[in-house]
Amino acid sequence: MSTEARLPTVTPLGPDSVAWQVVGDRRLLLGAGTALLLQVAHPVIGAGVHDHSNYTEDPWGRLDRTIDSLLSQVFGGQESIAEATRLREMHKAIKGVDHHGERYHALNPEAYWWVHGSTFWTTLRMQEVFIHPLPRSEKRRFYAEWRRLGLILGLREHHMPPDLEGFETYFDDVVANRLEDNHTVRELLDSITMRDTPPPPWWFLPETLWRPVRPAGGNVLTLCAIGLLPTALRDRLSLKWTDADERRLRRLGVVMRAAGKRVPDRLRLYPKAYRAKRG
Repeated sequence: MSTEARLPTVTPLGPDSVAWQVVGDRRLLLGAGTALLLQVAHPVIGAGVHDHSNYTEDPWGRLDRTIDSLLSQVFGGQESIAEATRLREMHKAIKGVDHHGERYHALNPEAYWWVHGSTFWTTLRMQEVFIHPLPRSEKRRFYAEWRRLGLILGLREHHMPPDLEGFETYFDDVVANRLEDNHTVRELLDSITMRDTPPPPWWFLPETLWRPVRPAGGNVLTLCAIGLLPTALRDRLSLKWTDADERRLRRLGVVMRAAGKRVPDRLRLYPKAYRAKRG
């Protein structure tokens, strides 16, 4: 039976899931840099992004499409199946030869799962630092739900560790033995600084007012992107991280947790998540 034929048999996530409680929060945007660094440090993904992505020319559009895809997978009900099919069709053409001289394909299950699995890990890390840590029992439920999403995406059971403990062992092994420094990692680190980033589409003020805001935004994104990484990968990439940086990250976490208690759901949540939660 084809992958596409199997997808509709997997039940999409619903309101009773842990994923519905954690994924739609706008604060998770602060983890985008970490998730992307984890992903492009994988040689297959790094090569595919380098050869086929336009994120440097259209950073806001690329970010919006990525977030919308994730929200569709979690909150879309039957739409999540259509989104999974769209993603697989889009990735069929992403293939080539990496800088090691090895052929790659974006639908390589190892790489396809790593994108999905590293997003799960980053979401947990974001919860821990900027929202509130999930109890172990809820982490296990969340991981089981993430495996369901993996099946919807076209992965098979044996492509994914069976439980949270297996995932943690797997994640540490990939970080230690598979991830690398490469051109795409360096390009992404430069992009996160926002030195040359144009204002986002929703910026309604004159562009001259964007210029003083841009460095502050870049500083926050860089702090989060580097600070949330696993220490082993941060060291391998020779990324500076001091005790003062750690204190800044923790202070930002205090601010984000306080803000989350005061901002109404219609502003705190992405619209797709807000509408789904309202039923």
